[in-house]
Amino acid sequence: MIQHPAPKFASNEGIIDAARAAIGPALIDAVEAHGEIALHVERTGLVDALIALRDKLEYQQLMEIAGVDWPDRDPRFEVVYCLLSVTKNHRLRVHVAANDDQPVPSVTDIWPVAGWLEREVFDMYGVLFEGNPDLRRILTDYGFTGHPQRKDFPLTGYVELRYSEEEKRVKYEPVKLAQDFRSFDFMSPWEGADYILPGDEKADAKGDAAK
Repeated sequence: MIQHPAPKFASNEGIIDAARAAIGPALIDAVEAHGEIALHVERTGLVDALIALRDKLEYQQLMEIAGVDWPDRDPRFEVVYCLLSVTKNHRLRVHVAANDDQPVPSVTDIWPVAGWLEREVFDMYGVLFEGNPDLRRILTDYGFTGHPQRKDFPLTGYVELRYSEEEKRVKYEPVKLAQDFRSFDFMSPWEGADYILPGDEKADAKGDAAK
């Protein structure tokens, strides 16, 4: 049996300088960390930057578009484009910042697959993509409210779906919790919690009175 060597990954050496020359002033920053390169570009220069990376630096494939939510930052959102160079066997990321009222230029004319990927980011984060010919929700249900991967989206959601045996149909109803949502710390009961549990303050009060 003939074993072929694993494909060799191209190093990051010279990539940032080549990207800076290809993209030009639209490149805000370039960072190398953990063996990966991230290019931060202006929103208005995104399309030209991606075309330059595809045609000049041979990053032929768009592998993924992801969203990131930074609630305390302005602009709040970041759209991340993961690119692959087939000829060099090398990957890099392109980051662009946006708010929910600042549309990001669609890249469907560069990579048609971006149509689906942009819809996912729109559905999950509410980021708009100007020029996408079919910007509809793709993962959530009809009539879904909100964007579930935003950091301020409630863990329980806003509405729940159930089948009503009485009405013989599926119903949407507001979420009603019988008790407040609890967060669990999974600490060992033998070790004890490092915070005051409900009721502990009464025990402390009795101990102080006994003294």
